[in-house]
Amino acid sequence: MEKRGRRLMSAILAMALGLTTGIRAESVAGSKPIDPADMDTTVKPGDNFYRFANGTWMKNHPVPAEYARWGVMDQIAARNIEDLRSLFEEAAAKQAPHGTNLQKIGDFYASGIEEQKIESEGVKPLAAELDQIAALKTKADLQKYIARMHLMGVSPLFNIFAEQDPKNSVMKIAWLYQGGLGLPDRDFYVEQDDRSKEVRAEYIKHLEKMFTLMGEAGEQARKSAETVMTIETRLAQASMTRLEQRDPNALCNKMTAAELARSAQQFDWNGYFATIGLDHPGDLNVAQPKFFKEVDAAIGQVSIDDWKIYLRWHMVHASAPYLSTPFVTEDFRFFGTFLTGAKELQPRWKRCTRTVSGELGEAAGQLYVEKYFPPEAKARALALVNNLKIALQARIQKLDWMSEETRKKAIEKLDAFKVKIGYPDKWIDYSTLDISRDSYLKNVQAADRFLFAREIRKMGKPVDRTEWGMTPQTVNAYYNPGMNEIVFPAAILQPPFFDFKADDAVNYGGIGSVIGHEMTHGFDDQGRLYDKNGNLNDWWTKEDGEKFKARADVLVKQYDQFVAVDNLHVNGSLTLGENIADLGGLNVSYDALHQAMNDSGKAETIDGFTPDQRFFLSWAKCWRGNIRKEALMMRLKTDVHSPAEFRTLGPLSDIPAFYAAFDVKTGDTMYRPESERAKIW
Repeated sequence: MEKRGRRLMSAILAMALGLTTGIRAESVAGSKPIDPADMDTTVKPGDNFYRFANGTWMKNHPVPAEYARWGVMDQIAARNIEDLRSLFEEAAAKQAPHGTNLQKIGDFYASGIEEQKIESEGVKPLAAELDQIAALKTKADLQKYIARMHLMGVSPLFNIFAEQDPKNSVMKIAWLYQGGLGLPDRDFYVEQDDRSKEVRAEYIKHLEKMFTLMGEAGEQARKSAETVMTIETRLAQASMTRLEQRDPNALCNKMTAAELARSAQQFDWNGYFATIGLDHPGDLNVAQPKFFKEVDAAIGQVSIDDWKIYLRWHMVHASAPYLSTPFVTEDFRFFGTFLTGAKELQPRWKRCTRTVSGELGEAAGQLYVEKYFPPEAKARALALVNNLKIALQARIQKLDWMSEETRKKAIEKLDAFKVKIGYPDKWIDYSTLDISRDSYLKNVQAADRFLFAREIRKMGKPVDRTEWGMTPQTVNAYYNPGMNEIVFPAAILQPPFFDFKADDAVNYGGIGSVIGHEMTHGFDDQGRLYDKNGNLNDWWTKEDGEKFKARADVLVKQYDQFVAVDNLHVNGSLTLGENIADLGGLNVSYDALHQAMNDSGKAETIDGFTPDQRFFLSWAKCWRGNIRKEALMMRLKTDVHSPAEFRTLGPLSDIPAFYAAFDVKTGDTMYRPESERAKIW
């Protein structure tokens, strides 16, 4: 799990499948790829296929106390984290030669498990930084320290990272991006619904408690909490919404460092760049100019004492999970229990394992692939990708709403897709990173400094197309529009998505739909705005663009109607890209399955289910799970993916083959008249 509020990088721009993270699983509970015992046959398939396919499993698998949600992928992650633990404990016991990746993994893990030392130190590991904040006297001091915090991987005020130039995809440039908030989304600060008000009230309590733990008296802690809330609310009001951020053109605002400096009267950008080691900034992309104007104004208007309070909060906020129990407990109480509904803190070994896997991602990934990733999985996955590309091209060729001019360019873009499977060909070199057993927090900070410095070195340099945006041990997949690539880490190439022992229908309903999903992202409402070279460049005819939007709007209206909890609906506009990808992925994979069956001559009925039925049951199985109300409410604001139930039901209600497979008829809840079904790719 990526550290809260740290690095955005490609995560902002890449379209991921939206799964949980984990490492390995030999099987999902139960030996059958499609197990009738998991189903609830009292539910009619055409009324709620999600419940029909998964109902009994859901009844038998409530959310465990330490989780906010529990589904197939969470099961995999839980089992996988145990596999990583064994690798890390082995590394810690070996005490490998200093400077090796094995030494760094082992020592990092050992420093986190050493509970007695962490407990005895309390807030002391942060003392030097808190003292530096207390000593700040001028706005110049303030800005230098903000730069120092960024070097440490802590991001007050805004984020900076290396990403491709939107108009020149062969180059990496510095992106400046809005940030500086403690809550998961700007909407929590500004919206007036009951949940947002409740979150704000509870956040104030959390802030006050954390300032108390840092040694402030009751009244002062309360005032400090209010100061942080005031500053963060100001930043939130100037921030783009998540929906606004889905427009790549709105985020493309290139300027030179000199132009940025001239626009700022209060913030010393030249000094900032010098402090972080970006000696020659070159071209920049200021993703949200309005936000940065507000940052500049706030620097001049907010007192130095208030800024010091804000910086103290962000330092402890970033560090709390690695400090003593009072900090960890209060951090979990708010961000875990209150925001997501999780009842119990995960044991220390799980938290340490996740931290080491996140901070030393590719070093841990090398250990993982050596032990758990069979070479034949990569070859079989590549064959599936090729089959899906053929199926998608065939669909593009047959589109009756697309002109020949646009069709030609769409196929050129598909042909140019780069495919990455399993793990990188070139691993990150961690040789300059120093890790010891002395301090857990200092190891986190050292790793963050290393990763930030690595980002700085990319700025103004040619793109390294061998680089990955996810680690091999991540159960997920993504499409990156700037690279025009689809990426499938090793950890997703396993059940329930990819099962060597399962029939084609199950694998095409699982990993096939995932592959199709990522391919379709290249042609969703965001991805379609990039050309085959990854440049932000509208290659559509005006008429075709209008036709696409009209068809996409059908999906927006469909998902807007889904009620997720109480009176809260899915946001069809926010989730549009993922909904397009789900629908497109299923259609493309279904076509590929039938081509595979034609080629092999096999179309077996297994356990009473036809290949088509097993295909759709496999899709539903991949998304089965339970989620706590609090977590669902938060995800409706923060997640560009629809809730799992609607990821299952939504696309199926638009696919004629599903209707035929399960005899869905007029009067069934999932039935949509032909004229109301979404038809895009």
